[in-house]
Amino acid sequence: MRGWSFPIGRVLGVEIRIHSFFLILLGFSISFGIYTSGNGGRGFLLWFILVAAVLVREAARGLAAACYGLELRSLLLLPTGGLPTYASTSTYEKSPEDALLKRMTFVGPAANLVFGGILAAVVTAVSPEINLFSRPLVTPASLMKALVWANLLLGLVNLLPASPLDGGRLVPAGFNKPGTNGLLSFGQMIAVGLVLIGVLSGGAWFVMIGFFIMFGSHLENQGSLLQTSVDMVKMRDVMLTDYSTLSASDTLEDALERAIHTLQDVFPVVRGGTIVGAVSRQSILEALQAGGNSYVQGVMARTFEIAHPEDALVKTLRRIAGTGGTQFVPVLEGERVVGIVTPHHLSQSIRLRSQLPRRGRERDDR
Repeated sequence: MRGWSFPIGRVLGVEIRIHSFFLILLGFSISFGIYTSGNGGRGFLLWFILVAAVLVREAARGLAAACYGLELRSLLLLPTGGLPTYASTSTYEKSPEDALLKRMTFVGPAANLVFGGILAAVVTAVSPEINLFSRPLVTPASLMKALVWANLLLGLVNLLPASPLDGGRLVPAGFNKPGTNGLLSFGQMIAVGLVLIGVLSGGAWFVMIGFFIMFGSHLENQGSLLQTSVDMVKMRDVMLTDYSTLSASDTLEDALERAIHTLQDVFPVVRGGTIVGAVSRQSILEALQAGGNSYVQGVMARTFEIAHPEDALVKTLRRIAGTGGTQFVPVLEGERVVGIVTPHHLSQSIRLRSQLPRRGRERDDR
């Protein structure tokens, strides 16, 4: 997805990327301007109007996302709208909630329709000689009319029940059963229908819209599959279950001797069977070099975050990062420690897990 897009900046911490399809749309708009009015400059202005309509929509959606507490990491702009990437798993889990989904679905179309309606009223009052209903509706020959209809049509198009348009998110669940890509197929059918209408009626804009919907549905499907794959990784999938512990009363020399015989990089420190801290091999070495032999309890880290086997890995990592990070995470099942996660072991687990055959991973997740 990123290979066909390029960044244009950041807004409130959200990376904004624009898809190269806008370059295709630019070429089409300039050609259309030359063909209809002999002026490529007006075609460029028409393209700018189409981009502005997308920005109106996404600005409204961004404000709504902030109001509803949806944290975005990036936004990919397509000619039919934007595809968001959420900043955390908790945000991703919140976004599909039915009530919130319905509100977010209508924000974009409503913004375009309201803005287009206001523009229509202003144009009618200020320039009554402009016939807003003369065809073609979107043309470089009448840029004010194009500005009105670009917003109105973008709002109406996004109400179509086709992925990745807003209306596609309200299609009954039967059209989008997990693993069947039902909604994607339905969206492609609508896209093909728009292309055929354009070909039969000579409407080039229908062809372009159908093409963009078809490709946009493909991009969103890729992003959904990637997000689903990440969400499926639980703490139980990556935790270290065979590990060594140190006692708070162990000396640093004894601890180093035990550390020599294991690849484990961070050791839970226990007192009476309860984890009271953690110490890394590097910390033991530095303490010995700096102050000589002493006790583990004097150099151990006493603060740490805990997790549970069924916690999502990404969600846990986000939570830990928000508290400043930690050397290790004990994984508890009830009051019993069933595993630990350390930075070194986590990187190895993720690398090895990525090498598992896809079918094997699916069996593990079940």
